[in-house]
Amino acid sequence: MNPELETAIASALEAFEKTRRQPPSERATVLERAADLVGARETQLVALVIGEAKKPHKLAAAEVARLKMTLKFSAAGAVRNSTEVLAMDASEAGKNHRGWTHRVPMGLVLGVTPFNFPLNLVAHKIGPAVASGNVIIIKPSPRTPRGAAELASIFAEAGAVPGQVQAVNFPHEEVGLALQDERIKVLSFTGSAAVGWQLKAQAVKQRVTLELGGNAAAVVHSDAKWRDRIPLLAEAAFGYAGQSCISVQRLIVQAGIYEEFRAAFLNHVREKVKVGDPRDPGVSVGPMIDPAAKDRVLAWVAGAQREGGRLLTELRSEGDTLWPIVLENVPTHCKVVAEEAFAPLVVLSKYEDFAEALQQVNASRYGLQAGVFTEDIALAKQAFEEIDAGAVLINQVPTFRVENMPYGGIKDSGFGREGIRYAMEEMTELKTLIVNDG
Repeated sequence: MNPELETAIASALEAFEKTRRQPPSERATVLERAADLVGARETQLVALVIGEAKKPHKLAAAEVARLKMTLKFSAAGAVRNSTEVLAMDASEAGKNHRGWTHRVPMGLVLGVTPFNFPLNLVAHKIGPAVASGNVIIIKPSPRTPRGAAELASIFAEAGAVPGQVQAVNFPHEEVGLALQDERIKVLSFTGSAAVGWQLKAQAVKQRVTLELGGNAAAVVHSDAKWRDRIPLLAEAAFGYAGQSCISVQRLIVQAGIYEEFRAAFLNHVREKVKVGDPRDPGVSVGPMIDPAAKDRVLAWVAGAQREGGRLLTELRSEGDTLWPIVLENVPTHCKVVAEEAFAPLVVLSKYEDFAEALQQVNASRYGLQAGVFTEDIALAKQAFEEIDAGAVLINQVPTFRVENMPYGGIKDSGFGREGIRYAMEEMTELKTLIVNDG
């Protein structure tokens, strides 16, 4: 095993002997102090995200604000009562018995995080781990290691038990090797579907949570207030160069409004979506994370065009930056439709009947989140019942997330749920106490 990781594991297990017995109020205090430290260092943290992840200023500032909220929700989760009284006398055999369940920490959590949210996605693993009395080692993306290191430092300053929160950099290929170590009790992974499912297969004895990829769809029905939603849809498709697993990649528009919607959407993209230096507060689309990411997307677009797809925007790039790409008439087997683009790219398609729209949404191996824009409550209900995704959002883009909601996907998009309360459940065991009063 990696020597640095071995040292971190030993330190974490020593810390666990203290954190497992730590009163919830003490855990909450540490998390509140960490949130306060984030607030005091907001300017520096925003600069870190811009410099390390190339995230535009306004989105980096939003991430730091969300980071603080994640820690606040974690503090509240720490003192939330996890004890449940069992109705033992509901059966004849249970008469004269009392019963309770209580959640207890599992121990060492290994958190693996991607580049695109180098602070808040790390906090979505650290926060619940600390709140539930666990210890955690974060393996950040090699592209963005500084965010995790900074959060580990903040938690140390906030009073976390030494060794409770650590960031360790080691090669991706060593994660599977680490899972052979039974001292690691939980794997919480956010990243690609291919890597995530492979790690789950290797994690024989660990509890596993996977937050994986997507190619999120948004359905725009003819009765929606769609003109008002175009800025929201464009930001959801192109913000941070589309480098989010819930970025809008497929826009499915009712045929009766398709031509009008397309013209208005393209006009907004050309005139309002600002591309450039991520330090500029007005920029939405900055550079992609590296040249390979840009080249991959350009190859996918070329492949779609060869299959008959029509490019509706100028194909423009400068350095690692791609200007927004809008396509239509793309066959569903093409990668820009079937796979996760993780780029400033959206594919338009049309439908006649609402049921057809839902079929288009579901015609994907992914199922993370989906958005549906309609004023018809019956159609909203139908969408919720029939769309195969972890969350269905009505009159909201699938890119929407708040820190305390359950978050996760089905199919190839994931396994288990994050969101503070739900992540705490993934990181704890249910323990039962039965007392015979007879």
